[in-house]
Amino acid sequence: MNKKYWPLIIGAAIAGGIFIGGNLDFNDSSDRLFTSNSKKDKLNRLIDYIDHEYVEDVNTDSIVDVTVNGILHNLDPHSVYIPKDELQRVTENMKGDFVGIGISFYTYKDTITVIRTIEKGPSERAGLKGGDRIITANGDSLFGRDLTDGDLIKRLKGPRDSKVVLEVIRRGEEQALTFEVKREDIPIRSVDAGYMLTETLGYIKINRFAESTYKEFKRELTKLEKKGARALALDLRENPGGFLGIAEQIADEFLEDDKLILFTKNKRGDIEKSFATKRGSFENGHVYVLIDENSASASEIVAGALQDNDKGTIVGRRSYGKGLVQREMQLGDGSAVRLTVSRYYTPTGRSIQRAYEKGNSDYFDDYYARLDSGELLDPEKIEVADSLKFTTPNGKIVYGGGGIIPDVFVPLDERMQNETVAFLRRRGYISNFAFEMLENDRSGFNDLSREAFILNYQVSDDAVEEFQDYLNIKRKTTVVFVTYKEEIKQYLKAALAEQLYGFGAYEEVLNQKDMMVNEVINLSKGSFQD
Repeated sequence: MNKKYWPLIIGAAIAGGIFIGGNLDFNDSSDRLFTSNSKKDKLNRLIDYIDHEYVEDVNTDSIVDVTVNGILHNLDPHSVYIPKDELQRVTENMKGDFVGIGISFYTYKDTITVIRTIEKGPSERAGLKGGDRIITANGDSLFGRDLTDGDLIKRLKGPRDSKVVLEVIRRGEEQALTFEVKREDIPIRSVDAGYMLTETLGYIKINRFAESTYKEFKRELTKLEKKGARALALDLRENPGGFLGIAEQIADEFLEDDKLILFTKNKRGDIEKSFATKRGSFENGHVYVLIDENSASASEIVAGALQDNDKGTIVGRRSYGKGLVQREMQLGDGSAVRLTVSRYYTPTGRSIQRAYEKGNSDYFDDYYARLDSGELLDPEKIEVADSLKFTTPNGKIVYGGGGIIPDVFVPLDERMQNETVAFLRRRGYISNFAFEMLENDRSGFNDLSREAFILNYQVSDDAVEEFQDYLNIKRKTTVVFVTYKEEIKQYLKAALAEQLYGFGAYEEVLNQKDMMVNEVINLSKGSFQD
């Protein structure tokens, strides 16, 4: 939009802020809340004047979006607006599935190339394999087109139970192959891995708390119990949270009947308490919860519930510090708002919400403040307030006011978690190059079992040099990782494992050299000396 319209937009935003700020009172019924009044009429009339009378055409939808964002920006950092063009993606991500054909793909040399089919999904059942190049979908050519990944996904997705005919080129086949694939509900995994670290210690990693998370978690936990797990490493690092109810269900697996999990309080002082039930299957096992500075919200609910009930051991670094609860509300045009409606408190009564009075920029830059202070390397640098000191039933001191402080501190691994490697991972360069390594010699891995690969396979120095050339020539970057070659090898191996073997292989490779995971293994050995 032309910058000359910004004064107009800001004026509408102020009007909208006055209107909505004066009417968001949840003591009112929905009828009372949305009935007409002079303030609402004023805002509606202004929008109508701009629509019909203003000298030039103006996109009033964008004015409304700016108004809503401006209002929420001044409330708290976690009240957010979700535009209608993003709501479906957000909903699918938190629902835990979407309708599709069940592949992960990479646009390789202008062609959709299958990285891996989803296990037991429609594409796997139809016969597609990693490395297949999809050149048409229902006769519509996808080869050589200047399409974004979003465009390609739209062409492959469709209504549930509808069919798509794919024409595929496969290395070693002289002619194109044809597959008919039925679109189905495809799970979006929120549990990344579940396997045994030792004979008695299981490991489960959760990446978010979606609708499907508890079922995924319970399935993996049951498998590990059958394999002899008496202790569990529950990895919640980098987990931004999700549904509060799902966090309660997972905490319930470890807590005895009637133990308080958390309580919430809204602005009217109404308190709702959540208690554990008898259904937990791991109440007698020891749990180690792995957290870091990006473990937030529902992750902190689980960690706080266990810590305050003297259950298990919290391992890692101080968590994010989000103690606010949001509720999603539809706005009537396909968009929605997630509005903070209450605060939650751990069983001892502490709020772990960080202060946000200095504004959102300062709030979201907290990681860099922690890095600069030295807190991520030295637990003595963690700032605590005596006024926010609480005591667990067994006499352990815990603190509120800014995240969960772990029982056992593990510093940031500055080599595996450095900014250069993080940049390469975020941009997808490591996984994309791993795919090209497979394309050059996919058959060389055919007889290599998952276990043999994880235990014995080594990425060569030549492959690392080729990766450097790939970055400089194909991706036209100036990134140099001379001092991080061993770390690059480990991430390349993990990416290869994920593309070859699927579920959990990536984490299993990285965990071989993970400081926090190794700390948990050592702690668990001490627990079972008897």
